[in-house]
Order: sequence, then structure tokens, then C-alpha cells
Amino acid sequence: MSTTEVVLTPAEQDWKPRANPWLIAFVVSLAAFMEVLDTSIANVALPHIAGNLGASQDQSTWVLTSYLVSNAIVLPISGWLVSLFGRKRFFMTCIVLFTISSLICGIAPSLGILLLARILQGAGGGGLQPMAQAILADTFPPRLRGLAFSLYGVTAIFAPSIGPTLGGWITDNYTWRWIFLMNLPVGILALFLVFQLVEDPPYLTKARALGRRIKFDYIGFSLLTLGVGALQILLDKGQEDDWLGSHFIVTLIIVASICLVALVIWELYQKEPIVDVRLFASFNFTTSSIMMFIVGGMSFATTVLMPQFLQANLGYTAEAAGMVLSAAGFVLLCELPFVGMLAGRFPGKYLIAVGWALLTVSMYLSTQRVDLLISFQSATLLRITQYAPMGLVFIPTTAAAYYGMAKEKNNAIAGLINFMRNIGSSVGTSVVTTVLARRTQFHQVRLGSHMIPGSPAFSDTVAGLAQQLQQAGFSSADALKAAYARVYQSLQLQASTMSYIDTFWLLTVAAGAMLVMTFVLKKNDPRASEKVVAH
Repeated sequence: MSTTEVVLTPAEQDWKPRANPWLIAFVVSLAAFMEVLDTSIANVALPHIAGNLGASQDQSTWVLTSYLVSNAIVLPISGWLVSLFGRKRFFMTCIVLFTISSLICGIAPSLGILLLARILQGAGGGGLQPMAQAILADTFPPRLRGLAFSLYGVTAIFAPSIGPTLGGWITDNYTWRWIFLMNLPVGILALFLVFQLVEDPPYLTKARALGRRIKFDYIGFSLLTLGVGALQILLDKGQEDDWLGSHFIVTLIIVASICLVALVIWELYQKEPIVDVRLFASFNFTTSSIMMFIVGGMSFATTVLMPQFLQANLGYTAEAAGMVLSAAGFVLLCELPFVGMLAGRFPGKYLIAVGWALLTVSMYLSTQRVDLLISFQSATLLRITQYAPMGLVFIPTTAAAYYGMAKEKNNAIAGLINFMRNIGSSVGTSVVTTVLARRTQFHQVRLGSHMIPGSPAFSDTVAGLAQQLQQAGFSSADALKAAYARVYQSLQLQASTMSYIDTFWLLTVAAGAMLVMTFVLKKNDPRASEKVVAH
């Protein structure tokens, strides 16, 4: 029988885990933290990996792409896999697969073996985030979910902020292999604790006890694999290959579009869909999914923008830029428990509205404060204003996705919500890198149009610089060449800075649009009593 046909007794409806819920929350969040950290920690080690394994820089980027592709494929089908294996068993299998593949990554003698291990690691990691979230949703009543999700928020939005800094430190002081090998003790500990503490709720155990054989949806899985795989690769490689200028990228766009549209149509008519697209019939779930998509996009976009600006335009070291990111991450870490408590006392839509309003203001401030004279302290404070409001959006939006939904949908909800956030991260990163490149070219052309020999301002600037350089000991000819070079360098920096400002304007508009969307969410008062729906 399917889970929708399970009849629960009143005692089973009021089920509570035997272990302390907060201990369970810590354990499952530990496993998810390990996985989320791995999505960003390897980025800074790519040059070291390429050099050590004799690969080119372009080849080494597949270390990231291969992981993201397999991870993105597993996320939306995690709810279906739970119905096949049971949630605890599936969660433990994911931990084992992730841990063993981390070991293989750490000892890989060649790039080929490393890529294969990363594919397996991504597949194992794809089940850890949604299952941790689903376990929390079942372990805690609605009034405490916000506080529980604040612990999960540490994994989802704090881990990416410290990943690059930690990865750089490990690579510089030890070797890139320890980026993967450090997962071993964490994975073993998490596996032992999950085995001891976590248990499946009655609606899952009864459904499995009824013993109905679940048919494997070969067509749905094939469409999902091709569609999501093509989408993830084109997002990762699009800007590098010049988007529509590349036949490879155009082919991926066509494949992704056809397969994903066909997947939705196919799954709508399946009794046991591998991806439960019917969840999007819930307006609250759809709105929450869109918001999580934008949260993922903005979180990773700003994580890319700030250190890149500081290093490329202001000459910061990777360590100094990482300190700017980490400061905001630790502020968020301290903030999350308070947001969790607020989420248990006030309707979620109000907290979400405040979060999006603050994000809109912070992105607007970024358009005003980002310049070539910004200090380390100002950059750190600006990063905090960009990142701190994420908690106000993330926690209540996650809780809102479950509002009014049956318990047996928790696993599918968690898988799709995390899928939307992860794809949003890829889209956000891809969009900002593309906008930066295109707008830099635009501003270079526009500013360069004023740098002509007949322009009095341009001639005076060059002459003044040349005179200063002559006084510093340059010959007349060398001083003139150096003056032209410095003016051109200044033009490039100005054009680049203006492109960052344009990108923050784009993020301001996105945050403002989400603020408007907040008002269509249901009130979702956590203190209101819920009617338990049994099927």
C-alpha cells in the first residue's frame, strides 16, 4: 500500500521519538553540515588539485561540476527513495556512501578516479540535506519547528560562508587531500549516532510493513537525470563557454528544456511519481519554493561577489577576503537561535517580510558603498548586512513549506525545497558571473570613449602622471608609456567596480520582488493548534 492509504491510531498520530529531540537535531544536522561544507570547500583548492594530478584548470573544474550534477539529481527523488528503503536506512546509506567516497577522493591517484568518487559523493550527499530537514519536521511539533530549523540553518547557510576560508587554510597548511579526508571521523560519528538515536515515525514504518512493491519509474528517472544533469552543467559552464555562442551549451539548453517539461507532464499522470510535482498545487509550497530558490541564489551570489571584488579590485589576499565572509557567518550563527524562537511565536510571513525588507535595503546599500576606497571594516559590516537577514527568510520559509501538508509528504517536501535552493545557488552564481563579465565590457567601452587623444581631460591626466613619473626617475618615453598604462588600469578598475554595483542593483530588485510575494503567503501561525490528518 502507498503511504497515503496508511491508517494511524491516535497514539501513533501523537508519536514522539524516544531519544531527546535536540540530540537528534544535532546529529542529523552534523551529517548535513558535513555535506553542505563540501559543496564550497573544494573551490579554492582547484589549482592545487590540477597541479598535483597533472590536469588543466578547465579539467579540474569538473571536480565541482560532477559533484553538483549527481547531488542535484538525487535531491528531488529523495522522498521516493525513502518510500523504497525507509528513511533511517536511506539516511544511513547516504552517510556511508558520502564517507567512503570522501576517502576515495582523498587518496585518488588520478583525476578520473577523483571525478568518479565525486559523483558518488554527490549522490550520497544529495540525500543528507533533505532527510535531515524531514527528520526535524517529524521530530518537532509545529511550534518548535522554527527553533529546530535554526539548527539546520547552520548547515544550509553558515557552512557555505566558512567553506572557502576553511578550504584555503587546509590547502595552504596541509594538502588539498585533507579537505576530503576530514569527513571520515565526522561521517563515522554521525553514522553511529544516527543508528542509535534516529527512528522512523509510524506512518513510514506502517507503510513499509504493508509491503506494497514500488515500481521504478524508468522514464521519469531518465528524464530527471538528463534534464537536471544538462541544466547543472550549462549553469556551471555557460559563462566559460560564452553561452549561446557555444553549440555545446545550446544543446544542453535544448535537452534540459525538453526533458524537464516532459518530466513534469509525465509525473502528473503517475500513481507513484519519482518526483512528486503535485506538491506544487499547494500555493504556499510553490511560493516557499520560489523564495528558497532566490535565497540560494542570493546567498551564493553575494558569497561570490564580495571576496572576488576584494581580491580582484582591492588586492586583498584570499585569507583576508575569507575573514570578511567568516565574520558575517559567525554573526549569522549567533542570530539563528533567536530567529528560531521568534519563528515559534509569530506568524512566519511577518518574519519573512522583515527578512526580505532588510535584504532589499542591504543590497541597495551595497550599490552605494561598494567602491575602490572601501575599508576592511566597512566591507565586513557591509557583508554582515548582506548575510544576517538570510536567517529571517530561511527558517520561516522552510517551515511555511510544510504548512497545511500531510505528514507523509514531509520527505518529498524536504527533497524539493532543498533542490530548489541548490539550483538557485547554481543559477545565482551563473547569473552574477555573467552580469559581471558583460557589464564590465559595457563600462569599459563607455569609459574608453572619453579616453581619446583630443580630449583635454585625458591629455591633462596623462601629462600629469608622466610628469610625476619623470620626477620619480623615469625617462620621458618610459614615463609616457607608464602613464598610459596606469590610466588604462584605472579604467579597468572603474569599469569592474561599476559592474559590481550593477549586479547589486539586480539583487536589490530580486529581493524587492520577494518582499511583495511574501504577502500572498498564508499566515502560518505556529501557536495555532493543528488538526492531524490521517489517511
